[in-house]
Amino acid sequence: MIDHAVVFKSLVPDELKILRAIENGMKSHEWVAVEDIAAYTGLSEKEVEYRLSNLTNLDLAERFSGHYVGYQLKYNGYDILAISAFVRRDTIHSLGGLIGVGKESVVIAAMGNGDVHLAVKFHREGRLAFKQVKRKREHLLGLPKVSWLYASALAAKREFKALKDLYPAVSVPQPIDCNRHAIVMGVAEGHELSRVKLVEPEWYLDFIVDQLAQAYRMGYVHGDFSEYNVVVSESGVTIIDWPQAVATSSKAADELLARDVNNILTYFSRKYRIKRNPKEVLEKIKSGA
Repeated sequence: MIDHAVVFKSLVPDELKILRAIENGMKSHEWVAVEDIAAYTGLSEKEVEYRLSNLTNLDLAERFSGHYVGYQLKYNGYDILAISAFVRRDTIHSLGGLIGVGKESVVIAAMGNGDVHLAVKFHREGRLAFKQVKRKREHLLGLPKVSWLYASALAAKREFKALKDLYPAVSVPQPIDCNRHAIVMGVAEGHELSRVKLVEPEWYLDFIVDQLAQAYRMGYVHGDFSEYNVVVSESGVTIIDWPQAVATSSKAADELLARDVNNILTYFSRKYRIKRNPKEVLEKIKSGA
């Protein structure tokens, strides 16, 4: 894992230009040739090769040597391009340390206008076997050829839209900005549900069900809900990680909602011995009661 702040500050403008050239070339090529990078940037091939050596050493790009020499972005390089866009837009002013690493994301701290604490979430769709990811993601179905770059950007776009539609009626992180595979959002204050011992678990379970019901009324099913997607504090809960959310009109909505409900009820039953009837909870969510 790179230190995003240190790496970003170390780069010169020509190196950012080269990263953008590789990104552009990857729209049509798996590996982007040095001469194509030079043509895009207006730099000499010698200068490009010198800068690429630094970028590969920083783990931002990867080199391929076969019948030609080519390069492709690594996730770290894609992260840097998104950070560059957020800085240009004045969305963030500084970067902090690592907040967390999920199965398909990395989250780091940042500061925004007025020294507001923010989080930057980088999607990592390619962290799992990519063919498996494609089969399971509604937003990738029907697309014949999808790179990890494009898949991660699609996931971020979907999550950002869901957050914009739901916030603040549903307790989700405040969406601030989105670029490529990255989202800037408000910080979810508290601790992951799976890591705490609740004093009033019944109250928190009711709060969670109410949030799922409100999201359903607004046309959304989370689609990947569990104790790992809930941040709890003394004042309530924040539901995070919405890239797999589906519309309530989707064919998969009922099945996914049932799974979401079963996951959270199973958790509270196992840890707190709280028994709820899944069918009754589902009915409550769908009826809006």
